[in-house]
Amino acid sequence: MDLASSIQKVTEDIVIKIATNISKTTGEHNLCLAGGVALNCVVNGILDRKNIFKKIWIQPASGDAGGALGAAFSAWHLHLNKERKIIKNRDAMNGSYLGPEFSDLEIEAELNSCGAKFSRVDDEVLEDTIASALENQKAIGWMQGRMEFGPRALGNRSIIADPRSPIMQKQLNLKVKYRESFRPFAPSILKEHVNHWFDSIDDSPYMLKVAYLNKNKRLSLTLNEEKLFGIDKLNLKRSKVPATTHVDYSARIQTVDFHINPKYHSVISKFYEKTQCPIVVNTSFNVRGEPIVCSPTDAFKCFMGTELDILAIGNYILLKEQQKESLKENYENSYELD
Repeated sequence: MDLASSIQKVTEDIVIKIATNISKTTGEHNLCLAGGVALNCVVNGILDRKNIFKKIWIQPASGDAGGALGAAFSAWHLHLNKERKIIKNRDAMNGSYLGPEFSDLEIEAELNSCGAKFSRVDDEVLEDTIASALENQKAIGWMQGRMEFGPRALGNRSIIADPRSPIMQKQLNLKVKYRESFRPFAPSILKEHVNHWFDSIDDSPYMLKVAYLNKNKRLSLTLNEEKLFGIDKLNLKRSKVPATTHVDYSARIQTVDFHINPKYHSVISKFYEKTQCPIVVNTSFNVRGEPIVCSPTDAFKCFMGTELDILAIGNYILLKEQQKESLKENYENSYELD
């Protein structure tokens, strides 16, 4: 822990010095970040709060994968002399939903091939069913539309749950992700509510910034609780959304915009109507050691290999108790802990 903390602190200092120097030497007001270090959401949050630049944009597929986009745009602008198009108040990544999607016919065919039991419902029934399941502490596999490009699940290949539960973080880690219980989960929050819950942040669509929970959403710890350390302190309920609140009251936020992802926004809105909480837990739809699910077959296998309760693929709903016992798999011992 000490070594990791020290490396993080040095990284923060270096990035702030570089950014400050860039600002002074260029006079620019906007900063774009890319590369692997740009995925360090703690650094990004600190940089944002320093107000060195008016606006900061971070490539959601930072690292080698995102270089493909840069190469394509370089050819488009520099070699083909094509015009750069600016979308007002929105970036052209459009939520980073650039991957494959599946039609109803494809979803049904794959689910039938897997031997799955499922039902098809309209949007309103789907959203209300999932919101009610969230309220009842169910863990849900949520696969919708085009897959995200980049390492973060942003509401199209996600596992979602109720952030108000004091045991949800541990349950998802141990029974779904099969990894260490201390790992934090990110909150997906309705964009229009973000300032009511978090300090000094307006938008974080790609889950690449850390912000701190507003003080009126925190729960006070006793003197004895404050003295605890490590896992013991982490397991304390410290906010109204303990499943997404880290030990220092921070969270890695994804703001959800209706114009970018209307279906995900609608589900969270329904959950908000039922609970007055505009946040859901969001973690990538996979188990540790495997890539995020892409196809309906991937999603069903992960669903049957974990303790997820419900799977929603497009407008298709699958309940675990309706599935054949023979289709269940055990992922728990498939991979060693990190």
